[in-house]
Amino acid sequence: MTMAILVHRTGGPDVLTYEKVSVAAPGAGEALIRHTAIGLNFIDTYFRSGLYPAPNGLPFIPGNEGAGVVVATGEGVTHVAPGDRVAYVGPLGAYAQERVVPADRLVRLPDAIDDRTAAGMMLKGMTARYLLRSTFRVGPQTTLLFHAAAGGVGLIAGQWAAHLGATVIGTVGSDDKAELARAHGYAHVINYNRENFVARVKDITGGKGCDVVYDSVGRDTYPGSLDCLKPRGLWVSFGQSSGPIADFNLGLLAQKGSLFATRPTLFSYIAARADLEETAGDLFDVVSRGVVTIGINQEYALADAALAHADLEGRRTTGTTVLLPG
Repeated sequence: MTMAILVHRTGGPDVLTYEKVSVAAPGAGEALIRHTAIGLNFIDTYFRSGLYPAPNGLPFIPGNEGAGVVVATGEGVTHVAPGDRVAYVGPLGAYAQERVVPADRLVRLPDAIDDRTAAGMMLKGMTARYLLRSTFRVGPQTTLLFHAAAGGVGLIAGQWAAHLGATVIGTVGSDDKAELARAHGYAHVINYNRENFVARVKDITGGKGCDVVYDSVGRDTYPGSLDCLKPRGLWVSFGQSSGPIADFNLGLLAQKGSLFATRPTLFSYIAARADLEETAGDLFDVVSRGVVTIGINQEYALADAALAHADLEGRRTTGTTVLLPG
């Protein structure tokens, strides 16, 4: 038996319950891991609330990201072994002291990266990597806008994009978050509670607009994000923290300058083992070299996951948060 967070019915943070569950032995192609740290991500609230349906229905254990030690492996597993320090982004089930994971989702951790950093950066860091290096190839000629610049993905992306030579613009909701964003690569920071972000982007870019807008906010930033783009620019809608966009009008892309739009997910970019290894390797490289620093700004006991969710949705967190299984 092990302790885990379960969701028996979807709803608010109060539906998260801490209870004992059984853990099976790993089967073929699987590994049993003991978590040392678990990542908290906004996508976790989507599954908890029912916005995203859990693939196997109710009840379920939330969470897609963690770090720990391999306890045992099943038949056919060769690239990890008991005792290895590993991290992953994988199927639901991370909010537990121990769990079984498809072994092909595990990557071994370099000595330079500790477990809490790994647990807090895998989903957010690999998201930043695919956004900046695959969805759009950011470089010195790029001007970009990143919404939620003080969030977990935003703080990583700001540092990485600045290292790549881009002109990096970010939006935040408070002056404290603006200061945090500036310290993490953002040359221009817009407080959307005091400024019109579309007008400010036009000012910053001399009326030209951005090559790409990265938007994890959704309803509250649409269609303004489109108005921040150059003709033939790319709108990357990779989340919806303020709620989903209703009735997306494809014709707006033509009206606003023959724009491009995509709705990517990390899991599509790391589905193949080779792509997972390349993406994780790039992340480990920039973190190990100090190009990107991962600030663990909040820690909660796994048993306090409901409080962590409430703080995350209440915008009382910044950067990266981890749950500690105890």
